[in-house]
Amino acid sequence: MTSDFFKYQAQTTPHPLAMKISHAEGSYIYDTNKKAYLDFVAGVSACSLGHRHPKVVNAIKDQLDKYMHVMVYGEYIQEPAVELTKLLADHLPKPLEKTYLTNSGAEAIDGALKLARRVTGRSEIISTHHAYHGNTMGALSVMGFEERKQPFRPLIPDVKFIRYNASEELSQISTKTAAVILETIQGGAGFIEPKDGYLEKVRKQCDAVGALLILDEIQPGIGRTGTLFGFEHYNCTPDILVTGKGLGGGMPIGAFTASSTHMDVLQDNPKLGHITTFGGHPVVAAAALATLKEITESDLIAQTLEKEQLIRQHLKHPLISEIRGRGLMLAAITPSADITNEVVLRCQDQGLILFWLLFEPKAIRITPPLTISNDEIIKGCMIITRVLDSISG
Repeated sequence: MTSDFFKYQAQTTPHPLAMKISHAEGSYIYDTNKKAYLDFVAGVSACSLGHRHPKVVNAIKDQLDKYMHVMVYGEYIQEPAVELTKLLADHLPKPLEKTYLTNSGAEAIDGALKLARRVTGRSEIISTHHAYHGNTMGALSVMGFEERKQPFRPLIPDVKFIRYNASEELSQISTKTAAVILETIQGGAGFIEPKDGYLEKVRKQCDAVGALLILDEIQPGIGRTGTLFGFEHYNCTPDILVTGKGLGGGMPIGAFTASSTHMDVLQDNPKLGHITTFGGHPVVAAAALATLKEITESDLIAQTLEKEQLIRQHLKHPLISEIRGRGLMLAAITPSADITNEVVLRCQDQGLILFWLLFEPKAIRITPPLTISNDEIIKGCMIITRVLDSISG
């Protein structure tokens, strides 16, 4: 299977981890040699409830017994999608009330950018340096990392970049600006949180010039940071909210949400202003609905902050200079990329799955399932510190 993997499946890097997967359950992934790996990554923040959560699996099976794909998005009334979008609205502040379901977070970003231009009649988009919003052409255009963009230029025009947390640069948001797009917490940059009321200041400047604010919650959303949505920490409500990853409970999904007034402009002039065949797929929507219900009806969100403190308590080592982030969206920073690489690879050998961040080579990603137990957290932290000891020794 390994040779076929490299021969027939397109690769994203020259050196994939290439672990052969047998099955996964709860907080563990198992390889074909029956070795168990404690998962501190959760499919890069996607498996909010761990692997094969019974409520998600049952929701999928129940929907499979009814129907799968029947029509392109938005034409037929399908209960899973209706119930999912309604539940999202129930948990969002006004005027965020209408959701467009997509196949991925990057597709939702593209939809949000189109919506902002359509609503405002303007073309300029402002993003931030070291931003990451996905890899479709629209999402790539607002990525703040030129090395990854240059081979694919020309990208969409009229995109400007400012520095995240640099309040002095907010005057660049003007009456030419259709939208400012920000990650509520910058992911690829190293889990950078907004500081000194930054999001509030962006919100105020957008309001002053009539620009829309798009917040990308593909990583921090759906309970990962100790509130259902990351923006709830920062007294800032966006005009367009983008979610994905953890919403699907392990199934592929994205979504962008706005007011009815804004979202309805995609219906006409032109009709089919945004269209997808498989967005809102009933099986995926059923999984997402079960995931969102479990997260909002349990104490998992409150536990997230307690588990953060447990990680910070047990993950102390001279080779860890800081732990960035909030809740279960954490990044341990080492002195060098080489050390981080050693930790990720050696921990995998020791039965712990860790991963990297895109633009911060010294960061070790720690984004376990929200359902991870305290004992599993302590076990994982012990493996990391033991590996660090072997490196420093």
